[in-house]
Amino acid sequence: MNKRSIIVYLLLIIAVWRCAEKQSRHTDYPISAIDIRNVEINDDFWLPKIKVIQDTTIQYAFQKCAEEGRMENFLIAGGLKKGPVRGKMPFDDTDLYKIIEGASLSLISHPNAGLDDFLDSVIAIIKTGQEPDGYLTTWFTIDRLHPPAWWAQPSPNRWDHEESNHELYNSGHLFEAAAAHYRATGKRNFLNIALKNADLLVASFAPDKLRVPPGHQVVETGLIKLYHITKNEKYLELAMFFLEQRGDSATHQLYGEYSQDHLPVTQQTEAVGHAVRAEYMYAGMTDIAAIYQDSVYLNTLLKIWENIVTQKMYLTGGVGSRHDGEAFGDNYELPNLTAYNETCAAIGSVYWNQRLFRLIGDSRYYDIIERTLYNGLISGISLDGKKFFYPNPLESDGKYNFNQGAATRQPWFDCSCCPTNLIRFLPSVPELIYATDKDSIYINLFISSKAQVVINKKKIELIQQTAYPWSGGINITVNPAQKMNFTLKVRVPGWAHNETVPGDLYTYLDNNPAPVRLFINSQEQKIALKKSYVEITRKWSQGDKIELRLPIAVRKVVSHPNVDDNLDKIAFECGPIVYCAEEIDNDRLADVAIPDDVRLNIEKGAVLSENVNILKGHYGDHELILIPYYLWSNRGVGKMKVWLPRKKD
Repeated sequence: MNKRSIIVYLLLIIAVWRCAEKQSRHTDYPISAIDIRNVEINDDFWLPKIKVIQDTTIQYAFQKCAEEGRMENFLIAGGLKKGPVRGKMPFDDTDLYKIIEGASLSLISHPNAGLDDFLDSVIAIIKTGQEPDGYLTTWFTIDRLHPPAWWAQPSPNRWDHEESNHELYNSGHLFEAAAAHYRATGKRNFLNIALKNADLLVASFAPDKLRVPPGHQVVETGLIKLYHITKNEKYLELAMFFLEQRGDSATHQLYGEYSQDHLPVTQQTEAVGHAVRAEYMYAGMTDIAAIYQDSVYLNTLLKIWENIVTQKMYLTGGVGSRHDGEAFGDNYELPNLTAYNETCAAIGSVYWNQRLFRLIGDSRYYDIIERTLYNGLISGISLDGKKFFYPNPLESDGKYNFNQGAATRQPWFDCSCCPTNLIRFLPSVPELIYATDKDSIYINLFISSKAQVVINKKKIELIQQTAYPWSGGINITVNPAQKMNFTLKVRVPGWAHNETVPGDLYTYLDNNPAPVRLFINSQEQKIALKKSYVEITRKWSQGDKIELRLPIAVRKVVSHPNVDDNLDKIAFECGPIVYCAEEIDNDRLADVAIPDDVRLNIEKGAVLSENVNILKGHYGDHELILIPYYLWSNRGVGKMKVWLPRKKD
């Protein structure tokens, strides 16, 4: 080997070593979710809702996209058809991406060759709209001087008006969908489209090039998912670069609080602005905190989380109180009739809180996930899977057209981010149930299922059987492949130990005296909670059985006195379910005034096709009937209240 070759070789070794050293600084979440493909659910509550997405809503949404020109836009952009931009939003492309994401996740647990082939055909259409260098936003390619929405900005140049034109938002949902499709199928047809676009972003945004953040966040989490697939650190670095540009007036004219671009992200301590943008940004920041072990990011996130949970969250888990700007309001600004609570924001909250759990391992994040899942999130879709809420208020007078021009559920919207977000989210529910760290298994949600788990390279089967949320009995069978030691951490929800939510935003009027009970192989155990988990460490054998009994009971809830709209009002919960009164069941709803000593009984009943617990009781000569909040407005237009006036003596 000559001298020059030796030098080149040594430089190569140094470069590889530096790259490895840089990579070694990167970690990941210490807690891992159990992959969808390893969780089979057979739950009477959740399985029908997922099947509605699989059997009805995916096909329904694709048809709506076809009717409204979502697919045609890609063909026009690619020159295969002629015509103006179809649709009314600069982010209409993302409707297709989100449906593909949900359909892909569905394929993991519910293989469907016909759907798989159809996705390939839609992906081929999307590919036609991609410009040679990877750029992909159809309205801009078709007619950049005439954007489809009045608030978007005409521009001869890409990314000139990222505060409103949604080009990076489009990229973000492209990346999220492509990652899900690759994960589900192993095919690269959609992934290659996404990588080509991501490489363009890497080439275009940098300290010595464009230095503007996205107006609407989501590209950050999308880039990080591509990083996990490819290990290309440029995607990870660009995600953090976008976050670091926020609040930097030296690089761009600030977008303001609406887009969380009023301060650098590490100086933000209060949730402000557009709620969906905020939740997506917090999710991306949590990814960065985990990967880079960044304590500054984490401490910032914990302050913002505390602000939301203790001052800005609805009882249903919903966030974003203002129609104006689809935004967080001031502290304790939580009106009921005009509450916004966008369905997308509820989904964003679950995405973020699961990340916080995976980083910290505290049950309180799952208290928020559970409250949101069972109430303010699934309220966004009707039982038949074809009608939707964009906002989710906690009161309706039957007249105020809160839902994009209607006082009830709508079959579609000009801006259909919420229906398509539900499609991408609900098939992922199985991945929320279980998690693992080095030598522990977490059981976070109570959903009948069978899971295949690996601890220390050893296989364990978990079988969970429950009628939750209508019953508090949870039975878990543990089947390790061989006898082995590990810790099982079973979550005890906050409501089961008399904590409505972390903090004092909502509290129960009285304590439920019934205890949480735990049995191992029929022997009752003393319970000591750690971060609201029962931790069971033992040598496990096949057939070991755990029984957790949670005290399902009717609970009366009141708000912090600073919530003006809830003064002298009361709400009702039972287990994780928030209840409401609908006019169809209560003919004098406007006159309802509930004494504090009212007794409501739990009765089995049905709301259309849904078998549920219904709460019934009497106050004076009147009967009060309450149904789960998530079911309201499935039976037509009418009045509804979650918070009911308390009768004054």
